[in-house]
Amino acid sequence: MKPAIATASLRKIPSVDKVVGEIGGCDLPRRVVVDVVRHELGLLRAEKNIPNFSGVMSRIRAVIDPLQLAKIQPVINGTGIVIHTNFGRAPLAPAVIESLTAIAANYTNLEYDLASGERGHRATYLEHNLALVCGAEATTVVNNCAAALILILRHFTAKKKEVVISRGELIQIGGGFRIPEILEASGAKLREIGTTNKTSIKDYARALGPDTALILKVHRSNFFMGGFVESPSTEDLAKLARIKRIPFVEDLGSGALVATEKVGAMEHEPTPNETLRSGVDLVCFSADKLFGGPQAGIIAGKRRHIAALKREPFFRALRCDKLIVSALQATVDLYLADKSRELPALAMLEVTADQLRVRAEALLAQIRDLPLRSSIGEGKAQV
Repeated sequence: MKPAIATASLRKIPSVDKVVGEIGGCDLPRRVVVDVVRHELGLLRAEKNIPNFSGVMSRIRAVIDPLQLAKIQPVINGTGIVIHTNFGRAPLAPAVIESLTAIAANYTNLEYDLASGERGHRATYLEHNLALVCGAEATTVVNNCAAALILILRHFTAKKKEVVISRGELIQIGGGFRIPEILEASGAKLREIGTTNKTSIKDYARALGPDTALILKVHRSNFFMGGFVESPSTEDLAKLARIKRIPFVEDLGSGALVATEKVGAMEHEPTPNETLRSGVDLVCFSADKLFGGPQAGIIAGKRRHIAALKREPFFRALRCDKLIVSALQATVDLYLADKSRELPALAMLEVTADQLRVRAEALLAQIRDLPLRSSIGEGKAQV
């Protein structure tokens, strides 16, 4: 028999229906709310001191409110960083959203050839136009740039294992992922050469041998090294790779198609076109950064290499669904129609400091009566 004090204490625990009713308007499915309430009330039953009803509600709201905020939803980006990883990177253009809506609501010819009436290949139109915009023999897409790099590494290290890379390019990308860890996850054997600040073409030449699978170059898009530094040009590396008959791959990271030095205060970012013209066999880059599209990893380069990558069993695990294909297809078409300024990320990067000041003054006038200390300042931020 339970002690009278314990029984009386348990009676203070409200019913599930009472708590759910008190929560009221909540932007969560009822089943989610009920599950949270039941879980929290269950925890209370094991405690010695049961709070009053107000205390119970505070405790449950402390779980419900963060859960509600965790839903993916629009936010106002006031950071000054246009390509913000935590905020979903590049917003999509209106034409891309229109295409997405139509594709999402209907059946599609994702893998159906409307001309022949037979089974077709996924992303045929997209890959054709991507090759045109990138100046490549062929292209393909996977779900992000890290996946693109892993696919490339798995393919080229199937027999030979060594991947030659400069120590100055063993970078960390977003979310704590590091290039050496990606190489190891693919099964490749890392062959580091040079030093953090200086790597010469001779360092590469000395490292190449019978176990070399490929030469990997990684663009340092998220930081800059200056001063006492040295690294060989892409052209020189491509020449060495041709002489040694070793594949040469470059991870471009942000994947700009426009002259970034003419956009805002950015320095020049290597484009797929110029990199492939320099003699690189394959490039990979993100579609949702300076490219301005949805999250995807684009691989461009020699036709025989692209065809081989698409034959890899692992390729199927990385392929994009109809929504990504649709959004990327519409984004590429904007470039080919000379409408890249319709891409929000690129349009924002072209806004001048004077234009930003006019906007800031208008905003300041609107919030002047609020209990805030506000003023217009200046600063620098990442893209």
